[in-house]
Amino acid sequence: MTNFTRKLTTFAAGLLISTSALASSGGNEQQADTDLGDRVSLQRGAQLYMNYCSGCHSLKYLRYSRMAEDLGLSEEEVMNNLNFTGAKFGETVLTAMPEAQATQWFGKMPPDLSVISRVRGSNWIYTYLKSFYLDESRPLGWNNTVFPNASMPNPLWQLQGLQHAEYGKPDAATGERHVEKLVLAQPGKLDSEAFNQAARDITAFLEYAGEPAALKRQSMGVWVVLFLAAFTFLAYLLKKEYWRDVH
Repeated sequence: MTNFTRKLTTFAAGLLISTSALASSGGNEQQADTDLGDRVSLQRGAQLYMNYCSGCHSLKYLRYSRMAEDLGLSEEEVMNNLNFTGAKFGETVLTAMPEAQATQWFGKMPPDLSVISRVRGSNWIYTYLKSFYLDESRPLGWNNTVFPNASMPNPLWQLQGLQHAEYGKPDAATGERHVEKLVLAQPGKLDSEAFNQAARDITAFLEYAGEPAALKRQSMGVWVVLFLAAFTFLAYLLKKEYWRDVH
């Protein structure tokens, strides 16, 4: 086997391993079905995020002023309803949680979520928000089927309710019992459909926060396509004019 063939074989094997790993990690993800064109959904997502998530997680690449512009909100609406840290309108969304207390409670500072949708994907976020369950073995009493042993409680438990895990038979090799499904033991403020929409709205907002320019890019896309179509038509007419007398 030549050196080139050996390298090519190794590269192909690596691709197969990576593809299978990605497939297995996303096999249980639910479809978020977010729509960045739905401004009302983004507004609800911003409200939910600020009320239930911003106490621990920052969005250090998103400014309040940019959020207001993109989501169709006034400065007064943003500052009165979405700003809980006293930050200025032109500043970024930071958490008010001191790092020392965060380390004491969670072991480390909760991560910034500005680009979480670009790292994990919208389906992962949506499924993660729905997959918390009570687990007395964990320090904070919570666990998550998408991100096992996550060091955080369920921020949406009042809306979703309390879920318990139902376990399957012990694994023959390790003896561990894996979660087969989650059962809602105590309903929250929202029914299942309404909570799914709430999780979808938060996911859509985080998707927007990961790339705010996507909203303008999508709105400009139609005009770009129309311009290219018109330019192509003019170029076609110009070609016919140039080659009319050429035999």
